Amino acid sequence: NMVGEDATLDLSAMPEVVFTDPQVATVGLTEAQAKAQLLDVDSRTLLLDNVPRALANFDTTGFVKLVADKKTGRLVGAQILAAEAGEMIQTAALAIRNGMTVQELGDQLFPYLTMVEGLKLCAQTFFKDVKQLSCCAG
Repeated sequence: NMVGEDATLDLSAMPEVVFTDPQVATVGLTEAQAKAQLLDVDSRTLLLDNVPRALANFDTTGFVKLVADKKTGRLVGAQILAAEAGEMIQTAALAIRNGMTVQELGDQLFPYLTMVEGLKLCAQTFFKDVKQLSCCAG
């Protein structure tokens, strides 16, 4: 680094976004990457027709996918296909960087009627039926 000391750069929670329509965003490991590293993982995919904001936007194309360590519940990856995926992925990056579990992510307070609430709802699907998550989702 510029002061002559050793420095390491950890890119394990660096988000990536492809600005297509809808946007594609990822952070951490995909399920396939985690399994290739011999991690025992569990995953959930929440279709956007279960996210109230997507319904309000009349745009339910896409999904939120979370990948978690099966034993600890620690979030290890997230993939999002949505119009606002680039805006949503940073929340997942912070959760991964801080070692949050899907339970902890699902217990957070997210503003209602935002797309990023889809991360919370997806995290809750590890423990609840998707149809019981929101009053207004399909």
